[in-house]
Amino acid sequence: MTTLTWTVADSATMVRRNLKHALRYPSLTIIVAAMPIVFLLLFVYVFGGTLGAGLGGPSGGRAEYAEYLTPGLLVLAIAAAAQGTAISIAMDMTEGINSRFRTMSISRAAVLAGHVVGAVVQTMVGLALVVAAALLVGFRPDAGVVEWLAAAGFLALVSLALSWLSVAMGLATKTVEAASNVPMPLLLLPFFGSGFVPTDSMPAGLRWFAEHQPFTPIIETLRGLLTGTGIGSDGPVAVAWCVGLTVVGWLWARRNYENRPAR
Repeated sequence: MTTLTWTVADSATMVRRNLKHALRYPSLTIIVAAMPIVFLLLFVYVFGGTLGAGLGGPSGGRAEYAEYLTPGLLVLAIAAAAQGTAISIAMDMTEGINSRFRTMSISRAAVLAGHVVGAVVQTMVGLALVVAAALLVGFRPDAGVVEWLAAAGFLALVSLALSWLSVAMGLATKTVEAASNVPMPLLLLPFFGSGFVPTDSMPAGLRWFAEHQPFTPIIETLRGLLTGTGIGSDGPVAVAWCVGLTVVGWLWARRNYENRPAR
């Protein structure tokens, strides 16, 4: 068996382990979807009439705002899942199971890959719940089959990038409690981007930050795929951000894992 084959086989085993944990404890998947759904109901039914009218569309109101809001909430759900991933890897590192892995003939890369791939699968299930809730409150996307497939693939790419980053964050902490706090900035970035309101409605300084942080082109790309609006340069920029975050997260996670002492 070659090294690559060995790594792939071990990674598949670790993915099954993490997915079994997800099935045994489905609360994390529910939590991934719960917060965005709560925000969906709050912003659509409490603020949607006013915010939707401010978008300047032909009809305005809650239905139009639900269409604008949903892509941002999907990205917010991925960020929420990243927090759970950081907690999961920190638990492995602090509760002794990692020490057992180090004594076994298991590829080091497989341990991290299992967390990442398992997190992506779990996140996609949570996103399906968010989309279902959005459809119930009036979200009516114009996407066809190709656009839906492209949106699903793009969401998986975003989830992959944030999962690697969150694994690295979890490995960089010494306690599970700290791991739960480090990814918090990821939850705030959609609010300081185009997730909830257009960036041109913001003050100049905040607008500059919103337009140059990674989540705004990601949200705009997803919005374009789902609603049929133009993507423009946001698509390549968003993919570049995702690839860059994936590489940074992978390198950071690998270094942290190799340097972390066994417990």
